[in-house]
Amino acid sequence: MFKPLAALCLVLLTWAGSAHADKRIGILVYDGVLTSDVTAPLEVFGIASRKSWFTDYQVITIGLTPAKTIKTEEGLVLGVDTWVGATPELDAIITTSAYDMDAPNASQALMTLIQKTAAKGGYLASNCSGAFLLAQAGVLDGKKATTWAGGEKDLQKQFPKVNVQVDTNVVVDGNIVTSNGSLVSYQAALTLLKLLSSESKAKEVADVLQYSRFSSKAF
Repeated sequence: MFKPLAALCLVLLTWAGSAHADKRIGILVYDGVLTSDVTAPLEVFGIASRKSWFTDYQVITIGLTPAKTIKTEEGLVLGVDTWVGATPELDAIITTSAYDMDAPNASQALMTLIQKTAAKGGYLASNCSGAFLLAQAGVLDGKKATTWAGGEKDLQKQFPKVNVQVDTNVVVDGNIVTSNGSLVSYQAALTLLKLLSSESKAKEVADVLQYSRFSSKAF
């Protein structure tokens, strides 16, 4: 029987051998981050990295400080590969959420990293209230986007230049993918994977995850 946690462990082990990867997908992590916002894309892209067609990508975790580990809201301790102050070169960045967003909101280094990634044509993605971070960086102006279910009015009020979409799991506008977060983080990660590769290749990963067993939503 397929064990998601076991698959995630294998994913983490295989990344150590990603010596040939020359493209980076960065996932924002920090104390209090919601676990599924991080582990969903970690699992999706980790499985993809074991496929021959995705070995040029490496997934890294990016902290708000130079600390080597963070603890999620649910108590999971995760290692941190680098931090926003190092301004790593990224081909995609995924901003994540927490019940208390004060720390990421206050990070000018994070805003700079998001803007830098956008300026070079990289992909921008968010789960849940991570959309507020993209909006604060100015990269959602004039773009369609969403946030957590029920938070759309707040996003629209705070950032009137954003074309906020309501009652939509995942919104794609060009190279930007925003989502509701939580379990939808899997759908969002598969959507980003499709943009980085193809629909058929994203389906390969979805099949490993048995995605269709719990969701019929397209990605």
